[in-house]
Amino acid sequence: MAINLQKGQRVEIGLSKVCVGLGWDPNTSHSSADYDLDASAFMLGSNGKIPNDKFFVFYGNPESLDKTVASSGDDTTGGNSDGGDDETLTVDLSRMDPKIEQIVFTVTIYDGAQRKQNFGQVRNSYIRIYDAMTQEEICKYELGEDFSIETGVEFGRLYKRNGQWKFEAIGQGIVCKGEHGLEDFISKYQ
Repeated sequence: MAINLQKGQRVEIGLSKVCVGLGWDPNTSHSSADYDLDASAFMLGSNGKIPNDKFFVFYGNPESLDKTVASSGDDTTGGNSDGGDDETLTVDLSRMDPKIEQIVFTVTIYDGAQRKQNFGQVRNSYIRIYDAMTQEEICKYELGEDFSIETGVEFGRLYKRNGQWKFEAIGQGIVCKGEHGLEDFISKYQ
């Protein structure tokens, strides 16, 4: 049974391969431009930084250096599915580079500031974690209600504790100031 996450909640993963799915429905009533949500992963070392730019997975780098985190690709409209995931990050924890101690997942609205878009205007937006083998949903976080003015969200993180991977819901929203929406997170983790 899936858990609807609350900020700060922790979940035991107990899996070797998980997927992080991002979904939303196109919303044309608030803006003439499409709402382009982007799922990204920052693979961090013990110092809380990415050890190399190739450990940052996003629309411009769809696979990590160690090939353990991969993106399904960039959906620029939310129209890739009807009620399902529009973008997916697949994570193979069993082959993860040993220097990676946590993976922070973010969702941003591409050009959200310039287009005057925010999560409160996006319909049915969510991010979820599920078992890559069985497709069983482990946990889900609804993005619209808690982040009505934000254009970026640190959804959560997978982290290693005593050799086991766990998940923590971060739920920290920001109004991104950068041109494309990811710059605030890049400066934090680079």
